[in-house]
Amino acid sequence: MYLLFVIRKQFTIKKKVLFEGIGLHSGIPVKMTIYPAEKNLGICFVRTDLKNNPSVNANWSNVVSTNLCTKISNKKGVEISTIEHLMFALYSLGITNVIIKINAPEVPIMDGSSKIFIEKILEIGLTEQDQIIKNICIKKPFKIVDGKKFIEYQPNNKNYLEIDYTLDYKDQFIKKQNFYIQDVQKNFLEIYHCRTFCHQEDLEKIFAMGLAKGGSLDNAIVISGSKILNQNGLRCENEFVKHKILDCIGDIYLSGFFISGKIICNQGGHELTLCLLKTIFENQKNYFIDNLQKFNNNQTLNKISNRSAIVSVV
Repeated sequence: MYLLFVIRKQFTIKKKVLFEGIGLHSGIPVKMTIYPAEKNLGICFVRTDLKNNPSVNANWSNVVSTNLCTKISNKKGVEISTIEHLMFALYSLGITNVIIKINAPEVPIMDGSSKIFIEKILEIGLTEQDQIIKNICIKKPFKIVDGKKFIEYQPNNKNYLEIDYTLDYKDQFIKKQNFYIQDVQKNFLEIYHCRTFCHQEDLEKIFAMGLAKGGSLDNAIVISGSKILNQNGLRCENEFVKHKILDCIGDIYLSGFFISGKIICNQGGHELTLCLLKTIFENQKNYFIDNLQKFNNNQTLNKISNRSAIVSVV
């Protein structure tokens, strides 16, 4: 039996890039600078506002909360929250190694999507590194069910991640929406600008939880009955379900891999997505990793064009 792996090289950014904004839930002003990082480092957050600048690695095993956002923490309780939109940006651009220095416990919300992150990173450019990305093969399907909600992973042999997502709200505006993307990395421009959203009637509950202190019509779509309150309307058709896909992929990248396969989701969210990752990765019998060491030398790397090439592995 042959398995097709994609030989891809690791990437970082060419130079540092600064983002300034406000935390969606904390309401705190934030300065966040993303720096180039050495190969094999991964994605690492550094809290510059705390003594000794503690770090938190972006990994599913460090997730401590999925309540309206994704929050990670190190073993000492140092936290970074609302990381999903930035993680989607890094995933979409194929970035594997960066250091993210931040002076607050929450990533700035910017415009409520990944658009500003992606556009500013593309302005400074990416740097290819002389190291191959490890490939992962998830051996079998997985499905997490919570009432009518579910998220399902199915292996495929297409060397990319596809996603089929359905929302079914019992409201007057969103109602039922479905969107399918074939090869998320290749087609990320279809969803990167889609914003987070909420219903006006839910805001009181969210405020009572101490969340959304930095929320506004500049960084979220607010739905009221059969209309939205944002003066400029929606950015595209099905913006709501597309944003849910953005969130889902940002969370999936906490796996630490560019997973190939198909995700089918109905009424999902951060909790279901992280439950899927936990179910897969807590048991090493569910997957195997091949870092293609026989290809991992400069002579071979120089023959690999740009981002990727395909090799058959027995």
